[in-house]
Amino acid sequence: MLRALFISLSESRFLRGVAERSAVGRRLSSRFVAGTGVEDVLRAVQSVNQSGLSASVDNLGENVTNAEEARASARLYHQLLDEIATRQLNANVSLKLTHMGLDVDAALARDLVSGLVAQAAALHPRNFVRVDMEGSPYTRRTLDFVHELHRKPGHEGAVGAVIQSYMRRAEDDIEKLLAERIRIRLCKGAYKEPEEIAFQKKSEVDAKSGVYHGLATHDEKIINQAKVFATSENLPRDGFEFQMLYGIRRDLQQRLVRDGWRTRVYIPFGTEWYPYFMRRLAERPANALFVAKNLMRR
Repeated sequence: MLRALFISLSESRFLRGVAERSAVGRRLSSRFVAGTGVEDVLRAVQSVNQSGLSASVDNLGENVTNAEEARASARLYHQLLDEIATRQLNANVSLKLTHMGLDVDAALARDLVSGLVAQAAALHPRNFVRVDMEGSPYTRRTLDFVHELHRKPGHEGAVGAVIQSYMRRAEDDIEKLLAERIRIRLCKGAYKEPEEIAFQKKSEVDAKSGVYHGLATHDEKIINQAKVFATSENLPRDGFEFQMLYGIRRDLQQRLVRDGWRTRVYIPFGTEWYPYFMRRLAERPANALFVAKNLMRR
């Protein structure tokens, strides 16, 4: 019930407007979003790097309405890749296809993202573009897009996908991605989907965890299971990574690093933080209590 409530709130334009203008809303976002500009997020990346963590940077936004907005989004990501290389930061980038204009002009989106992957592949050291997964209407198109990009000469290993483990099709999609050696970020999923295409119970979602390159979770039970599996199978600790959200379970992030496990922090930034924030609460409603407690602290 709470999950459905938070997803519904994420879609409210009125509440979004109120939240993004209010002091309380800005205070809320500051814990989980690294500011609104490029310099803000680069400072956050430098900070987590100094703690032994790598990062994935995401400019929040989706469903642009015209070609110029899409091109502006791409220009910002080109700037991010340049700055990451210049400052020698340990970070890659993460983007949504609808932020690159997929709903406006699919060919334009393909060209923009292909240009970003080409830039990432040409950098020294080589960088990486993660294509985020959106709601189920985009699942097939997104995966086809990633497969196509990865097959381009020079792009191998420079672009990857996200699989939402609550989707019933996830296992088949993972097998196809692994067959082409495409890097995968496995997460639970943060969109409301009907039962016929997505598992609804936490126990069903947890049972889908399998072979992966990046395991995105704050669930210590799943993390511990992954550590046991990796150890029993003699998997090298640099052969995969745990991935966690900026501002959540920083204690656990530090513990994983101290124990020698690679850990990457997903760092979002930008003005469009409200839908992102509400979807994070939908993923784990218990975070609402955590947020409320932190609002009481200075």
